Amino acid sequence: MIHLPHSVLELAAVNQGFDAKTAIENSMRVAELVDQKGFKRIWFAEHHNMPHIASSATVLLIQLAATRTKNIRVGSGGIMLPNHSPLVVAEQFGTLETLFPGRIDLGLGRAPGTDQLTANALRRDHIKNAMNFPNELLELQNYFQPKNPEQKVNAYPGKGLNVPFYILGSSTSSAMLAAEKGLPYAFATHFAPAQFAAAVEIYKNEFRPSEQLKEPHIIACVNAMLADTDEEAQYLSTSFFNMVIELVSGQLRQGLKKPGKIHELIHHPEVEAAVNNFTACTFVGNKKTVETNLKSFVSDVPVDELMFTTYIYDIDAKLKSFELLAEVFGR
Repeated sequence: MIHLPHSVLELAAVNQGFDAKTAIENSMRVAELVDQKGFKRIWFAEHHNMPHIASSATVLLIQLAATRTKNIRVGSGGIMLPNHSPLVVAEQFGTLETLFPGRIDLGLGRAPGTDQLTANALRRDHIKNAMNFPNELLELQNYFQPKNPEQKVNAYPGKGLNVPFYILGSSTSSAMLAAEKGLPYAFATHFAPAQFAAAVEIYKNEFRPSEQLKEPHIIACVNAMLADTDEEAQYLSTSFFNMVIELVSGQLRQGLKKPGKIHELIHHPEVEAAVNNFTACTFVGNKKTVETNLKSFVSDVPVDELMFTTYIYDIDAKLKSFELLAEVFGR
């Protein structure tokens, strides 16, 4: 048994043969299940111009999930701040916190969550905003502070509300920012594990306590696909590995495919190396296998919370995977 808080990252993946409405409904079914199973939080990612991902309107999915659940925290993993006006983000999350007090998280990232052309369509000065991320973060934080008579622009709802911030990242620069701001740090180990250990070390060494957080708090997001047997889990995971193969080789055009034979592109050395790097923190197997491997993972680089993303084509098998994962944590 693993004694750590455990959470979920959802992207509302559109499986091949289905539509965005089904993808969103499946995400809500995941939210309802993990709420019942004692997971700490469920976050929704922000991606744009991707036909296989239905989480572009992240705030709407957060609201829907919060409505469909009772106890679990719901938030963004994350809002890509350079895509948005800080005032609009403050108003949106102020509204969410007003509707669902004490249950809303605001995870923030610097990346666009899309290609540069789409990023420019989202917000014209995207590159400048990305470079100005620390200042935009500070502006956003100020909108939640108690009313200052000298501040002429305020967020309503938002002003004075306690919405916890999280910095998301996949590099050492994001770790430094989270440490300087005294904010929890969520690392994208599920697709960019290369700098994970170095980023955690920097974050812990440079952490400065803040009003929100007195001690460092590290969330590691990893991939997990469980089933009753190792063989079944390996089979179900072929959908995920084929998606990654197509992604790193520039051939991803459709959603998650049914499990089956591994794509022949894996035999190209450069593709195999890229896939291995992408999936280095992926846990596949039965309950015992995954528990053993997760214990090894957290012993190598201790973290305060584990967050899981799961790519399984069949929704019932995906829900079963989360049920088994809950048992790994004694739920």
